[in-house]
Amino acid sequence: MRNAARDALAIILWASALGRIVCGQLPQTGDIPRSPAPGYQPTDLIVQPGGDWHGPGEPIQFGGATGQTLLVPSPAFDGRAPLVAVVEPEVQWPRWFAGASGLLMTRTLPSGHATSVIPGQGTVLATNNASATWPGGIDLHVGRWLWAEQQHAIEGIYWGVYGIGTTDSITSDSNRLMAIPQAPGVQIGGLSAGHFLAFSRAQEISRSDLVNNVEINWVFAPGGRPEFLESYQRRVTWMWLAGFRFFELQDVLTFTSLSGTVPPGATFGTQGGADQALLNVATNNNIFGGQVGLKFDWRFLPHVRLAIVPKFMLGGNAVTNTSFLASGTGSTATVPGGSQVNVHSTTSTFATVGSVDTGIAWDVTPAWTLSMGYRVVGVGNIIQSDAVWPTSITGAGSLSTLTTSGSSIIHGGFAGFEGRF
Repeated sequence: MRNAARDALAIILWASALGRIVCGQLPQTGDIPRSPAPGYQPTDLIVQPGGDWHGPGEPIQFGGATGQTLLVPSPAFDGRAPLVAVVEPEVQWPRWFAGASGLLMTRTLPSGHATSVIPGQGTVLATNNASATWPGGIDLHVGRWLWAEQQHAIEGIYWGVYGIGTTDSITSDSNRLMAIPQAPGVQIGGLSAGHFLAFSRAQEISRSDLVNNVEINWVFAPGGRPEFLESYQRRVTWMWLAGFRFFELQDVLTFTSLSGTVPPGATFGTQGGADQALLNVATNNNIFGGQVGLKFDWRFLPHVRLAIVPKFMLGGNAVTNTSFLASGTGSTATVPGGSQVNVHSTTSTFATVGSVDTGIAWDVTPAWTLSMGYRVVGVGNIIQSDAVWPTSITGAGSLSTLTTSGSSIIHGGFAGFEGRF
């Protein structure tokens, strides 16, 4: 009878303690819980058998970002493990993140198309003489982690590079330069196009390309956020992403031909451009669609990670070709019949965009990270100005070519920071 009374009393005491725990009250060291632990936020509670035996007063470490410790009171009876309350507190990591990086990038170009020849000598100037440079750009991103466990986030990204290209020219004191294209029957400012394009003094080709990229991604981090995990917790983490991407690649080629009738020593821009003609070919790829990707992080030093972010998109490509022939003063050329040589052509097709960012991230503090690395972006099934350069201009149709079989690689370095708040 004495043993039965003792067991009943022990059960009542355990039920009372468990009731307080379920209500959000954690026990003080060596005592029955009476008040919530400082800073504790009640969340979902899982109650399960204790499993391995823990002696009186031995701490049990349980999951959660705050790392609270639950002390087990002395067992009331022998041979039976007590119930253990496992509490998962709310993750306290900063939710917002934002960053900026500087870019230094260039791009690959297609085979050049001849723009200037000298009879008996061959090509002396081509579109690829206007080579690609390494201009600067900017990369911005912002996002927020959602819900208590912070496994899901939404992020927005913009980056762009502008003014990719150089200028090259050729001069012939004997006025032997012949432009490609020639424009028989075309008038420029009341003069035949041949007055500017044939037997020229000097000719010039220049390039100015740009890249714009916009993304909205949903991020899923099943293994946690790498910037807050110590190497002993998890060295390698994966995040999956899916979202929408818009990618623009624009080529602008401008060819200028200086008439052979200008006085000795004359250069481009003489008389406000009245002695020169220019042909402008601007092609644009506006690629948009869904993308998938992942973020891989390997913490190989206590505060340094290798970060790799591959992405792939198959989307639609809204293609344009805007080309015109005009004088240096802005007078648009005309064909017989009076139609202007100023053409805007459009088409649509599919295109692919794949990119990989590979870099090193240094988590200086839990709130700040510095990073640097290299970005490679491949784009396929696109239009490029070099590929649609006209060989002859006889009408509007000569400037309306839409060839979308090209490809290019945009690549370069980045360096910047991210803050979390």
